[in-house]
Amino acid sequence: MKISNLPPPTEVTPLSILRHYWGYDSFRGIQQDIIQSILDGRDTLGLMPTGGGKSITFQIPSLMLPGVCLVITPLIALMKDQVARLRDLGIKATAVYSGMSRSEVLTALDNCILGDYKFLYISPERLSSPLFQAKLTHMSVSLITVDEAHCISQWGYDFRPSYLTISQLRPLKPSAPILALTATATPAVTEDIQRQLHFSKPCVFRMSFERPNLSYIVREVSSKQSALLQILKESSGSAIVYTRNREQTVEIARLLNRHEITALHYHAGLENADKDMRQQLWHDDMIRVMVCTNAFGMGIDKPDVRLVIHMSMPDCIEAYFQEAGRAGRDGLAAQAIMLKGPHDVATLRRYVDTAFPPKEFIKQVYQNVCYYYELAVGDGSGLRKEFNLREFCQRFHYFPLPLMSALHILEHAGYLKYSDPEDSTSVVKIVIDKSELYRLHSLPPQTEKTLQALMRNYIGLFADLIPIEETLLAQRTGMAPEEIYRSLRTLSMMGVIHYIPFKRIAHITFIQRRVETDEITLSNEVYEHRRMDMAQRVGAMIHYISSRATCRSRLLLEYFGQTDASDCGHCDTCRANGYAPKSTSTLQAEQTAAAIVTLLSDGKPHSFTQLRNLSLPHNSLKQALETLMAEGEVTCHDGMFSLA
Repeated sequence: MKISNLPPPTEVTPLSILRHYWGYDSFRGIQQDIIQSILDGRDTLGLMPTGGGKSITFQIPSLMLPGVCLVITPLIALMKDQVARLRDLGIKATAVYSGMSRSEVLTALDNCILGDYKFLYISPERLSSPLFQAKLTHMSVSLITVDEAHCISQWGYDFRPSYLTISQLRPLKPSAPILALTATATPAVTEDIQRQLHFSKPCVFRMSFERPNLSYIVREVSSKQSALLQILKESSGSAIVYTRNREQTVEIARLLNRHEITALHYHAGLENADKDMRQQLWHDDMIRVMVCTNAFGMGIDKPDVRLVIHMSMPDCIEAYFQEAGRAGRDGLAAQAIMLKGPHDVATLRRYVDTAFPPKEFIKQVYQNVCYYYELAVGDGSGLRKEFNLREFCQRFHYFPLPLMSALHILEHAGYLKYSDPEDSTSVVKIVIDKSELYRLHSLPPQTEKTLQALMRNYIGLFADLIPIEETLLAQRTGMAPEEIYRSLRTLSMMGVIHYIPFKRIAHITFIQRRVETDEITLSNEVYEHRRMDMAQRVGAMIHYISSRATCRSRLLLEYFGQTDASDCGHCDTCRANGYAPKSTSTLQAEQTAAAIVTLLSDGKPHSFTQLRNLSLPHNSLKQALETLMAEGEVTCHDGMFSLA
C-alpha cells in the first residue's frame, strides 16, 4: 500500500507528517531544528552535506503552513525529480523552467494562486520576469527556499548573478521566512549568504560535513589512464570519473569500453533527452561508469556509488567536496580518488591568470565584441546577438579560455552577458488550423508518425513557437534523430509547421549601451577582490593535494570551519603515516601551515612580520615555515616568503 493512501495523521506535527508521507520514525541530524526554526518564522540557513536530507527541511514545514512554498533552484533535473516524487506521495507540486510554453507557465502559476499546489519550483532567472512578479503578488507564499544558496555569494565557488534577484522577493512577500540550504559554505560565505538574503537576524544550523565511510585518496601517477584502468579493474560497483573538458569525457569512455568496462560520457553539450537517457542507464546499473565534466552530479540520487575518481584537478575545495561527496551516500564504504600527475600543481597555479587576464585585455575584448557587431557608442542596450566563439577567436586572434574569462568578468561588471550554446533549442509552431491538420492525407509514414508524436508530447503548438527536442521525439517514435529532423523539415516545406532547427551557438546580450573603451570600470570588487579570493581557493586546493602529513578528511573539514575534526584513519595520509590520533602540538602546527599557505596564495612575497600578523604562536609559525620549506611548498628569498 502506498504511503500517500494512509489515513491523515490525527495530530499534525513534523514527526506525524514525516511518518505519514515518508514512512520514517525519526529525523536525522539537524533536520528537526531547521523545521522548528521555519515554523517559528525565522530566516534560517542550513549547512548540510550531500545526502543529508535537505528536502525534508522545507517540505515538512510547508505542508504544515498555509500557502505555497517557493523553491528556487538552478537545476531543472532536480526540479522535475522532486516534483515527480512529491506527486507520487499525493502532494501537489509543479515547476516552471525553460522549455515550457507561455500557456503552461500561466497554468502553473495560476494554479498556485488558486491554492491547488503546495510547492512551486522555479529557476532564479525566472524571478525577475514581469509575468512571474505579477502573479507572485496574488500568491499566498508560506516559505521561500533557496537551494544551492552558496551561488548567491560572490565569494562562493559557483557565484551566479541571477541569484542576486532573490532579495527582490522580500518586499513582495515580507511575511514569508527564507530557508537557505547548501552543502558547501566557508565561514565567509555563510555570513555573505545571510547578508545577501537580508536575514532579519543570524540563524545558522550546521551539520557536520564529516563522511566517516568515505576514504579520500590522492594518488601520484605518471599515467592517469593506466591508473584509472587499474583502479576500476581492481574494484567493483558504480563509479563516476570527472574530467576537465568534453573531449576527455568521450576519449576516456571509449578507452574504458575497449577494456570491457561499460561507460558513457556526459557533458553540458548533450541534448536534455540524451542526458536523461544516459543518466538513467547509469542509475539503473546498465552501465558501470559515467565519465563526465562537472555538468554531471548536481541533484543525482544514486546512493550506491562506490568510486568517484578525478582525472583533472578541480580549482577549489568546494567543487571537489561536492563532487567527491557523491560517493557512498548509502553509508557504506566508498572512495574518492584524486589522480595527481606531475604537472597538475603548475596547471592549477596558471588557472588564476587564465581566469583573470589583465584589465587591458578585458577592455580590448569588449571593444572587439562591439566591432564584431558594428555597434556604435551609445547603442545596444538589451541587444541580443548570436555569438560564434570559433569565428570570433579566429578573427581577433584569441585563445578561447582567456576570452571566456574576459566575457565573464564583463558580465560581473554589468556590461554584457555571454550565454552558453546549450541554452538554445529547436522550436516548432503549427501554422495551419486544426481543421486543416485533420484533413491532411497521404503523408509519408515517418512524417505522419513524427507529427503525431509532436502533438502528443507538446502543448501550445498552435499558439507559440515551442521548444522541442528531436532526441525525445526519436525515443518516443523509435526513429533515429536524423529521421525526425528530415520529417520536421518535410512538414516545414509543406507549410504545416514553422520549424527552426537547433543551432549550437552562443549569444551575447548587451546589459547596457556601448561605452567607450576608456570608460569601462573594473572595480576592486569585480576584479582584484575576486582574483585574490580565487588565488586563495586555488592555494587551498594545492595544499590539499600536496600535503603528505595531514588527514585528508580533516583538511577538508577545517577548510569549512569545522575545527574540532579528527583524523579519519583510512585516507592515504592516515594509512601512510600509521594512523594515530594527532597531538595538540601537531594539530596546531598543521593549522598554522594551512594559514600560511592561504596567505601566500595571493601570489605575492610576504615578510616574516606579515606572517606574524596572522596572530599565530611564534614557535608554531617558525616550525610550520621550516616544514613547508623542507617539503618544497614554500621558498624564501631575501627574507621574503612565497609559494614554490
